[in-house]
Amino acid sequence: MTALTWTQKLAGAMKRTSARLGDNLGEIVGATTLDRATLDEIEDALVASDLGPATATRIRERLGHARFERGVDASAVRGVMAEEIAKVLAPVARPLEIDAFPRPQVILVIGVNGSGKTTTIAKLAHLFLEQDYGVMLAAGDTFRAAAIGQLKVWAERLGVPIVSGLEGGDAAGVVFDAVKQATATGIDVLIVDTAGRLQNRRELMDELAKIRRVLGRLNPASPHDVVLVLDASVGQNALSQIEIFREVAGVTGLVMTKLDGSARGGVLVAAAEKFGLPIHAVGVGETLDDLRPFDANELARAIAGVDQ
Repeated sequence: MTALTWTQKLAGAMKRTSARLGDNLGEIVGATTLDRATLDEIEDALVASDLGPATATRIRERLGHARFERGVDASAVRGVMAEEIAKVLAPVARPLEIDAFPRPQVILVIGVNGSGKTTTIAKLAHLFLEQDYGVMLAAGDTFRAAAIGQLKVWAERLGVPIVSGLEGGDAAGVVFDAVKQATATGIDVLIVDTAGRLQNRRELMDELAKIRRVLGRLNPASPHDVVLVLDASVGQNALSQIEIFREVAGVTGLVMTKLDGSARGGVLVAAAEKFGLPIHAVGVGETLDDLRPFDANELARAIAGVDQ
């Protein structure tokens, strides 16, 4: 069997999202005219598909100015949607660049438990290894023994060094040791896992602040990136997570995971529209190759259900 290309994987992962969009549009597409009432229905359907009100309004306005000689054509509507979605996503499509000097570049990875954070760290490490960067992991989620163990398994599988401590230990101490080791051994990228227990925001905020202070003493520019991992299946809840983590941790960019198991991929558009944070990568499966840098046009076409 021929292996699927990334574009094919992405299109397959977004089928539920594009199908949900089609279901929400229902019988609207196929109407003989696009009168005001029909445009209102289209706008409501787009909002219901998690695209966000601002994008929905822009698509509505574009469709309102379009000419449909023989009724409203579904493929034409999807084409307009893809173009407007791409306009929102293009400014935020920015891959993670490894350009810190002195090395290492420190990437704090944050997110709620269950978002796919630890697996995403492994996928990011794999991505950097493919680019011939030296990678080290730091198990900074000392709150959960399972998180430490899982990251150790990934490190062994990837063949990269890891610095870890005991469950309940000092996360900032683990990060301090990791930076020291990474610096001494010439590592390019240090990826740090962190706790994601939002139940106690104050505790999480204090811990992240302590990690930041330790990093700042070692290198004032560190951490170079604070990447929030979001689970696409939570839909609009992802927006509230961005709000909280941006306040608590100073998020600099996003990675969206689990697009393959969700009909809520449109929330990525809403996030781009509302926050304007860089989107570094998207994940569509469980294997190491299933996370790739974010391409605005590819994703826009996949959301809209336009053939690639």
